[in-house]
Amino acid sequence: MRPLAIIGPTGTGKSQLALDVVERLSDQVGAEIVNADAMQLYRGMDIGTAKLSVAQRRGIPHHQLDVLNVTETATVARYQRAAAADIEAIVDRGAVPVVVGGSMLYIQSLLDDWSFPATDPAVRTRWEQRLAEVGVARLHAELARRDPAAAAAILPTDGRRTVRALEVVELTGQPFAASAPSIGAPRWDTAIVGLDGHTTVLDERLARRTHAMFEHGLVEEVCALLGAGLRDGVTASRALGYAQVIAALDAGGGAELLRDAREQTYVGTRRYVRRQRSWFRRDHRVHWLEVGEPGIVDGTLQAWRNVS
Repeated sequence: MRPLAIIGPTGTGKSQLALDVVERLSDQVGAEIVNADAMQLYRGMDIGTAKLSVAQRRGIPHHQLDVLNVTETATVARYQRAAAADIEAIVDRGAVPVVVGGSMLYIQSLLDDWSFPATDPAVRTRWEQRLAEVGVARLHAELARRDPAAAAAILPTDGRRTVRALEVVELTGQPFAASAPSIGAPRWDTAIVGLDGHTTVLDERLARRTHAMFEHGLVEEVCALLGAGLRDGVTASRALGYAQVIAALDAGGGAELLRDAREQTYVGTRRYVRRQRSWFRRDHRVHWLEVGEPGIVDGTLQAWRNVS
């Protein structure tokens, strides 16, 4: 059973497309979904990640959702091992694995069987000390000078991955991406479908999505997760939306501060979408489909069937 990956920028409707595709596939063979959104790995981070509720999953098995506490650190290497095991188990059951998400390094590590470079505790500690001294924004700017491609793929608020990239650059003397395999045949002969839309259309969708998250309880979700240790989470606390709400709450949590947090979340998500688009468009294996285009489920299945 050849896997299918549905990738692309945030807000394009990948999850809904995946559900429709799996339902169509289920008329012929079984199919199960494997999440490739880093923040949806976390239990309780539901509203701010647009995670499908159990009821919304239409009875379709989903993997790599709700597998971490917010105090745990998500890593690409851990995800790669766990998601690969899920895919191979699904295939062994005679079903089609459908990988869905937009976390760039997670998807590349999975589909290109990325081997991760070694680490050096002394070098890592030095960069962590530098992070504590100058802050994540300045350290990310330093990464951008040393390795622009790595900086483009890592959020400016993600201190842990910024430190890791600088560590690899120092240890190898090469760009962070040089440790990744060159793009060739995808692992398991996976068909890769990309979902994207015109910038104006996508910006409107992101604005509605961000507004809905705040209207439907993102602030309350963050408050609950703070009680579960969110502030101590190295990766979870820096997720888009969550980091902005935490900062607003720390400053007093007034209505104006929360409105600013919503606007900052929207702006940050737009920036992230630009990075996703730039990253994914470099991959010549992706069969691109337009958001809202007629027959999109048929187009996705046709791309899956046509992979050699």
